[in-house]
Parts: sequence; structure tokens; C-alpha cells
Amino acid sequence: MKQQIKQLVEQALAQMKADDLLPADTQPQLHIERTRDRSHGDFASNVAMTLAKAARRKPREIAELLVERLPESAGVKRVDIAGPGFINFTLAADAYHTVVGEIMQQSEQYGRSTIGEGKSVQVEYVSANPTGPLHVGHGRGAAYGATVADLLEAVGFSVHREYYVNDAGRQMDILATSVWLRYLSLAGVEFEFPANGYKGEYVWDIAATLHRNHDNRLAHPAETVFDGVPADEPAGGDKETHIDGLIARAKTLLGKARYREVFDLGLSTILDDIRADLKGFGVKYEEWFSERSLVESGKVDEAIEQLKKSGHVYEKKGALWFRSTEFGDEKDRVVVRDNGIKTYFASDIAYHWHKLDRGFDRVIDIWGADHHGYVPRVKAALTAMGDKEDADKLDVLLVQFASLFRGGEKVQMSTRSGSFVTLRELRQEVGSDAARFFYVMRKCEQHMDFDLDLAKSQSNDNPMYYIQYAHARVCSVQRQLTEKKLERDEARGASNLHLLHEPHEESLMVALSRYPELVEGAALSHEPHQLAHYLRELANEFHTYYNAHPFLIEDQPELRDARLNLISATRQVLANGLNLLGISAPESM
Repeated sequence: MKQQIKQLVEQALAQMKADDLLPADTQPQLHIERTRDRSHGDFASNVAMTLAKAARRKPREIAELLVERLPESAGVKRVDIAGPGFINFTLAADAYHTVVGEIMQQSEQYGRSTIGEGKSVQVEYVSANPTGPLHVGHGRGAAYGATVADLLEAVGFSVHREYYVNDAGRQMDILATSVWLRYLSLAGVEFEFPANGYKGEYVWDIAATLHRNHDNRLAHPAETVFDGVPADEPAGGDKETHIDGLIARAKTLLGKARYREVFDLGLSTILDDIRADLKGFGVKYEEWFSERSLVESGKVDEAIEQLKKSGHVYEKKGALWFRSTEFGDEKDRVVVRDNGIKTYFASDIAYHWHKLDRGFDRVIDIWGADHHGYVPRVKAALTAMGDKEDADKLDVLLVQFASLFRGGEKVQMSTRSGSFVTLRELRQEVGSDAARFFYVMRKCEQHMDFDLDLAKSQSNDNPMYYIQYAHARVCSVQRQLTEKKLERDEARGASNLHLLHEPHEESLMVALSRYPELVEGAALSHEPHQLAHYLRELANEFHTYYNAHPFLIEDQPELRDARLNLISATRQVLANGLNLLGISAPESM
């Protein structure tokens, strides 16, 4: 309907040009929007205001000329001019009846479109360091990223979902060393575990596997392990230099092959756990991209050489620095430390350079909000390495971590200390459906308090339950139809949609008609919460209708079938929307 009105306005504008009322080269920005108040019509356009300068006329006069030239349409009951020149369109009483047939005909495809056809988008999300299990903070990025990707795919984009595996660098060395130190404890070696090591129970589990595989053969006395290692923080030293010293000792005492074995055991164990968690959460990827592959293939070195060629790298105190301040960053950034070790930033530059090299039309990164300062420096590096147009293909969407509340009290979390609620525990407690819905209920940049008690409740206060219950209620009506041995004739229902003139029915059909443009808007703005709120509103329209009118009217088969068609269409849209959010549509509750 929105598209039909747009076509009518375009035809009227073409006629105005033919009548020399508009310059022939005028290209107006044509917006057709739903009115907030239906007493002002169903749709409105401000096109007359946008043409005032080109036409050298008052907007209201332009609106009058345009309305005079609008073609006749059976779907439009009335056209009014409001205020300074808004054009309001009121649809005919039966105009919304067509949406019921469209939904039933298109089924799962209703709401999908091709506006992104021919364009490719890479979406990278979660990408948590494989140094521990995914926690509830990662869950929000997972739910948000997966839904953004699915929405973009629903409107026609070719979507490549990617997880960047940080399987190289210092944090992974800290994990490997933490595993070895816990192994030493299992081998009977006594010492004080480092303040900056990973302390979670999962580290003990990996260490136990290592001990089963090697018994005590990889063990060394504490005095040998800590020989020459700087003091730790509790002893008045520095925890960073202490853990770095232990990493160096682990590499020396284990040797290259054994250290790599410990490193890979920790990596593979945790990465397998992450894969299983995300699969159970309904989150999928086309590719798991290895940071180590960038290092070993020489891509990081190539990226640094490219920066050198651009003249934006300099040496200072033995380290190599990228002059990111020339591109708006607050300070220059190290890409190679004075000890020759490349920074995580260097790998990230190479990774994004490689992304753009793969030919995607757009690249979307979904990061935690604590990475906001990282955005300008990555874009600066990409600009320095090549065309700014390529750098502009990168969009970074920031997601605030969620705070978890149980019984009204905030749950404290720390990955390094091992004190956190895992995503798996959250799923076990509230279910994947509730977790995914609650995660996308708000804009990604808004802070979120995740109320466990509400997520678990089976009441109308729980929006996810309320939506699923609407879907289940329609299925229940269909079961009751069978139990009462009543026949349903969809064709008869389709030919009697004119009988649907109750206000509740009209409101429900209007809501159903909004779904395709809602999906489009949510996809292009990367705002899944729009879809979540829409489904809540649609469920409310259905529940209100359900409570006000009978559906299985035995002595009025025409009205019965028309109403059954309407609620079947409602069920389909609820199912389609829930599917895009990665949530099930139960037939009974």
C-alpha cells in the first residue's frame, strides 16, 4: 500500500513536469510515511515542502497542484492537505483486506524483500578471546549480531557471518601459562598463583587433561619456574611484568613443541566450548577466521610494510609507531613493540585490510562499547593504507554489556578472576528464547539490566512470553476447530474479508500491513529492537481481538472463515518475526 501511494505521487509529479509546473530536472526526495494518528489519514507525504524552492511556489500551492493530478485509485478513499502542505492519504475501508491474502500467499516469505540484492555484507560479531567461556556480556553481542545479520539477509543482502578468533598474542600466552601453572599444582608443585593469571575452574579442567596426557613429565620445581621472574603485585612488584616473566619461563622450560601443545590444548578446548555455546544459542557463522593465520601467512608484516610505504610509520625508542594522530586519533599507536613483538593493533589492521580485500560492499564490526576508542584508530590505519572510500565501507556498531540481576541484586562478574555467569548458565536458567529476546529489546548502545526473574516469568509482563502466547493461542483456535468438527474454507474466508469491519479487526490488519516496512527499517538501521517492539504491539492487538470477539461462530461460516484467515495471517507474521529474532514460535504453552 505504501508503494502504491508512492507510485501515485510519482505519476502526479511527472504530470506536473509535463505541465511546466516543475523543472524537468527536479528529483524530489519522496517520503511516504505512516501517520501517527489515523484520524489524520493512513499515510502522509511532505513532498510539497521539499519542492518549494525548485518550483518557486508555496508548499501548500504545490500540494494542491499535485493532488489535482493524482490518478484515481480504488484503494484511496480521500486525500487531504494539512498545515503548510502535508498531503494525507486515507485508504478505503477494504484496502487493508488485501494484506491478509498477501500473507497467506507469501507465507514465510512475507516481509522479505530484495532491496539489498546484489550487495554483499560481512558481519563480524562476538569474536571473544578464547581465554574462557562466553559470559552473559558476550551474549548480548551474539544475539544482536546474529539478528542484524538475519535482518540484512531478509531484505536481500548477501551476508557473510564471521567470528574472528584471537588465537595469537599475549592474552593467549597468559592462558597457556595459566594452564601450565595449574598443571604444576596438580603435579604437586607448590607456589603462589600469579595475580594476573586466569583463575576460572575451566583452567583447572584443561590442566587436568594436560596432566592425564603427560602425568608429571612436564613439571619443574617452583624455584626453577620462578627463577629470574620479577616479583608479583602482592609482593610489591608489577603483575604485568610478573606474568610476562612466567610466560617466558614456560616457553623456555617446555620448549617450542611442548609449549605449543599446551597453548593449543587451551585454545581448542575453549574454542570448542564457545562453538557449542553459540550453536545452542542459535548463532551461526559462515567462517571462523584465525588471527594466527594472518601472522603465519605474513599478512601482518605486509600490512605494516604498507603503512611504511604510506609514510605514516616512524620509529621511537626501538618501537614502531603508526602516526594515527594525523587522522584524528588522540595519540599515535604502537604496531611493533621495542622487543620486536607485534601488537594486537597490528593484527587488527591486517585483518580489516584483508576484509576489504575480499571485496565486500560493506563490513560491519559489532564490538563491546568499551572498544569505542579503538574505532578511530582502525579507520585511520585503513585510510592511511589506501583509499578513504574503502575505509568508509567499515561500520562499527557498539554494544553495551548487559548487567545481570537476580532477586533484585546485581551479579558481579570478572573473567580473569573466574567470577562470572556463563552464557550457558543463562540459557539453562531462562532458556535461549528469553535470553535472545531480552538482549535485543533495547538499542544496542543503551545500557541493559537483564532481569532474570522477569525473563523466567510466564506472565503478560514478560514480553517474549506474551508474543509466543499469541502464536500459541491461534494454534489453539485451530485445534478447537477440529475438536468441534467445524470445517474451514480458506477460499470462502478470502472472499468474505469485507465482513471484517470491527475496529479490532481493522487495527489488526493495519498492524499486519506494517510488517514488511518494519523489517526493512530494522535491517537498514541495524535496530532489531524495532522488530521486538513491533511483535509486542502485534501480540497486544491479537490478544485484544481474541478477548473481544468469538472466532468459531457455528451459524456464520462466512464470518468464521474470514476471521480464521485473519488470525492465521497474524500467526504467520508472529512466526516470521520470531524467526528473525532467532526465537521459537510454540504451538502450545
